Amino acid sequence: MSAAGWLLASYLLGAIPTSHLVSRSVAGIDLREHGSRNLGATNLYRVLGWGYAVPVALFDAAKGAVPVLLFAPRISDSVRVALVCGIVAILGHVFSIFVRFRGGKGVATAAGVMLALTPLALLTSLGLWLVLVLVTGYVSLASVVSAAWFPVAVLLLAPGVRRELFWTDLLVALAIIWLHRANIGRLLKGTENRFGRHRTPAARG
Repeated sequence: MSAAGWLLASYLLGAIPTSHLVSRSVAGIDLREHGSRNLGATNLYRVLGWGYAVPVALFDAAKGAVPVLLFAPRISDSVRVALVCGIVAILGHVFSIFVRFRGGKGVATAAGVMLALTPLALLTSLGLWLVLVLVTGYVSLASVVSAAWFPVAVLLLAPGVRRELFWTDLLVALAIIWLHRANIGRLLKGTENRFGRHRTPAARG
């Protein structure tokens, strides 16, 4: 398959609207009309609980890791190609053709990409995310802070990393923060949902 074909495969894999498919099949609902109205694992947790949110989060992360680890080498061994495949997968998640380009915020998919490229730095960000969720109860705050920390972690823990990888990490982090701008507004107003508060919609009848 050509390079364009593998890039298209990266996009289509990233574009699989996992949380949307699960909420539709399990409860017969459109997740974009419930909770925070976001197509992501966090909102799926709020609406349907951990039993569905955890597998979705893992699958969304795999959507980022697979293009980097399996698709990119089919084109070239270049780090730049791996970055491009990863970014395309993230864009697929955020702007999914399957849900009218209204996907999720890309945190889990970006984590999958970075786990494949800079695992140690990513693990420190995941640790920070977990601590912040447990201490503050705000998943959005944890996502924003851990995204901001990640490029710093790359500099500290992978000093020999290629320049384009660092700048890509920085751009992805800024994009994640920008996609959380509504959450940041609610945090400042004190109206953001806390972790542990979810409601289960009526089952499909």
